[in-house]
Amino acid sequence: MPFEKKNRGAPRCRYLGFREHIFTAREGTVGKCHASAEWTFGTIYQRFLSGMGTRMHYGHPDFVDGFWVRNRGGMSKSSPVVNLSEDIFAGYNVRMREEGSPHIDALEFEKGRESTFNAASNFFSKISGGSIAVMRSRDNHLLCERIGIFQSWSFYFTSVAFYLSNLIIDISIYLYVLLFVMFTLANIDLAKLHALGSTFSTEWVMSMGIFSIFPQLLEMILEFGALKAFREVFGLIPAATFFFIFQNKNISSSMKEGATTGIAKYFFTGRPMANQHQTWRDIYVTYWKSHYKPAFTLMLIYIVYQVLVHQTFQGALPMVLIVISFVSWIITPILFSPFPRWALIEQDIREFSAFINGVAGKDESEVFEVERRGKSAKVRTLWECGLGAQISEWSDTSMEVLILKFVLDFTLTAYIMTVIPAEILDFLWIYIVVLSFNSLLLLMYLLSNLSNIILNLQTVGWLLALPVGKLVLGNRVMLPSIGSRLPELIISFAVFLRALQVAKQAYLIACKAAYYARTCSGSSQNIARRHYLEAIRRAHLYFQQHQVDMAEAYFLMLSNTVVSLLLMVVDRICGHMHTWWLLNREMARTNWGEQYLLKSPPQMESDQQREGSNYTSEVGSDYSWDEDGGVGTNRPLLQGQTPMTVTPGAASNLSSPTGTMRSQGYAR
Repeated sequence: MPFEKKNRGAPRCRYLGFREHIFTAREGTVGKCHASAEWTFGTIYQRFLSGMGTRMHYGHPDFVDGFWVRNRGGMSKSSPVVNLSEDIFAGYNVRMREEGSPHIDALEFEKGRESTFNAASNFFSKISGGSIAVMRSRDNHLLCERIGIFQSWSFYFTSVAFYLSNLIIDISIYLYVLLFVMFTLANIDLAKLHALGSTFSTEWVMSMGIFSIFPQLLEMILEFGALKAFREVFGLIPAATFFFIFQNKNISSSMKEGATTGIAKYFFTGRPMANQHQTWRDIYVTYWKSHYKPAFTLMLIYIVYQVLVHQTFQGALPMVLIVISFVSWIITPILFSPFPRWALIEQDIREFSAFINGVAGKDESEVFEVERRGKSAKVRTLWECGLGAQISEWSDTSMEVLILKFVLDFTLTAYIMTVIPAEILDFLWIYIVVLSFNSLLLLMYLLSNLSNIILNLQTVGWLLALPVGKLVLGNRVMLPSIGSRLPELIISFAVFLRALQVAKQAYLIACKAAYYARTCSGSSQNIARRHYLEAIRRAHLYFQQHQVDMAEAYFLMLSNTVVSLLLMVVDRICGHMHTWWLLNREMARTNWGEQYLLKSPPQMESDQQREGSNYTSEVGSDYSWDEDGGVGTNRPLLQGQTPMTVTPGAASNLSSPTGTMRSQGYAR
């Protein structure tokens, strides 16, 4: 309030924002990346929005006119189903009532952000999924109806522009590669594109994301000086490149899921410590649907483009940014996982292999249990992970959206099969015969009490395409050489997988229509739903979805092993370089044998395993009671770790500060 103003009791605004200092930036590279993004949005961007008069409340440290807020609907519209990003509705309330919500730099508040990779990803998933609910809200509709075109532009960037632009960028990645596939099929090579004066004839290396660092650089020069600004900004570019490429996909996947299902899921971040090792199993469960599946899809489209160009002898673009994208989606969680040690790598390989080949949830009677575990993200095996996601998708998505998606996929598949030469489509018969052979193996799998050996044989059975192809198409498959026929085999296999997916969609849409018909005719709701879930289970197995998941999971295990071993070698030879880069120099100064997070029972599990407790773990405990009544770990001990045993009488000490630290696995 200016001193010259006479009436100092008249408020000029209802919300007043201040600067932020993210103190978790010192917790490691993830904390730095998150703090950098938060400082850009919470300070630089807030000044800009305040100057335009369009700033809202985003959950930042704001001073609030409490009396005004309490009499006009409260701070936010908190609802676990409708509005997940509830803070912004306070700004909507201010904007609709023509009040002010400026930002000033008079004070600075400290704030913590997520410093582990999985927690940071969950945060971005939460707010991006909530932006879909914001766009569908009544408040957003009323504001868009009552403001002009110029105010609409500023309002767009004030609300959901960041998330929507990330979604558009993600979609454009696939369209870019598919466009070159169409160019190749139409016999339009790079020379013809260059003759037309098209920029598609050259490799795209620079992106707008690179230029977006300059506002932050200039702001840091003004506030901290040129030396620190250049050191902080350019020193963070390698880590920020992988981090934000990954988070771009995270945001777009959450938005697409929220748009199709109409549900904004809440993700608990917990904000754990930066030096917490993330297991490969947890990483897969978190990212298999949002990153790994799209990465394999984009990789397959890219391979199809390259083999098509190889077959037509045209020049091919390397598409460096495309390769960086799908590689980043696969390896980034491992790059940001601390402590690449052989004991942890061996433990992750063993646990992830057990996760892939686990039989929990495969029985037909457990379909409701799989549904419950899928919704709560407490899956025990790869089967429960994939089937739970399928049940959630086909249960939560409306019939109209499913039909629309089927029509679009069917149209695209039919168009692809129309434009691809018939000589390539002839190779589809090879995979149809292999699918018939795999169906026999599937029957043996069901009759052999769900033997994983037969299921793995069925997954490997697709490698029989070459000998089967010689029986189906004769010497045409081998002549003039296998290498020259490899493009036809790869392209036809991609088309076959696409057609199989469309057939699966048609089957499940028919099953859902039958489910609706049975419920409307007065049949038992529970019986009808059980039959519908069993149909989803059959489709997940018969249409080879689970087998594809297994092949991709094995590929990921190999990729994780290679990346982790490389990081371990770098950390061992180069003086803990990875630990210094990911965490800080204090952690990098520790000896190689020391461990900061040992595998000991967490506090909740230790407390519940006291004498007289009837606690049993849902996923199978890694701890066992010894003969004296103490609890000991079944997990492999890391280097420098001593076995931990907690007697029932001493278990109560775990609630003390010292016991809490020991139960969470800190070095003693």
